Amino acid sequence: MTIRVLIVDDQAMVRAGFAALLAAQSDIDVVGDAADGAQALEASGRTHPDVVLMDVRMPVMDGLEAARRLLDPAAARRPKVLMLTTFDVDDYVYEALRAGASGFLLKDAPPADLIAAVRVVAAGEALLAPSVTRRLIEDFARTRPAPRRDALRLNGLTPRETEVLELIARGLSNQQIAERLVLAEQTVKTHIGRILAKLDLRDRAQAVVLAYESGLVTPGQ
Repeated sequence: MTIRVLIVDDQAMVRAGFAALLAAQSDIDVVGDAADGAQALEASGRTHPDVVLMDVRMPVMDGLEAARRLLDPAAARRPKVLMLTTFDVDDYVYEALRAGASGFLLKDAPPADLIAAVRVVAAGEALLAPSVTRRLIEDFARTRPAPRRDALRLNGLTPRETEVLELIARGLSNQQIAERLVLAEQTVKTHIGRILAKLDLRDRAQAVVLAYESGLVTPGQ
């Protein structure tokens, strides 16, 4: 199946570079681009992308607000959103994950990483494996004492599901979780599916945020 991608960045050269790279892939179709969040909303409604590559800082409407609107639960069609950022990340990235973005990618990542990221997010996974992502999420969590108001939401999980959620929040892949718990990888996938369903979460990214905000996992633990 072809992955339909919308590229959103206020720099024309960045949009052109990403478009050329992705369009060269047989399973990816770049259906449009936009220079700000407002244009992104219009383009998304017109082109129906599967994945939106969204820059964080843009004029008119920033990437965070655009992501919130695209991922509004009331929206008729919600694409996957992959935030594009630089090393000087700030609260925008954390808030984007809370809004439902499937993860984020550094703008200077190797071309192969960008291509892989689009495929991973399109498949319904969250881009949370890279160590830099784990470190940044912990940094954001550390600057905000967890309100713990979401702790009761975890009561419906079984002990095994709680264990799997904790390992997800620590950035482990399905294979690593399977090895750690001595389970089949398919069993881990089943547990994750049940966790997301019970907690009404969109994907692993939101699961990580909830794990930190509920106090299940604390930075540096």
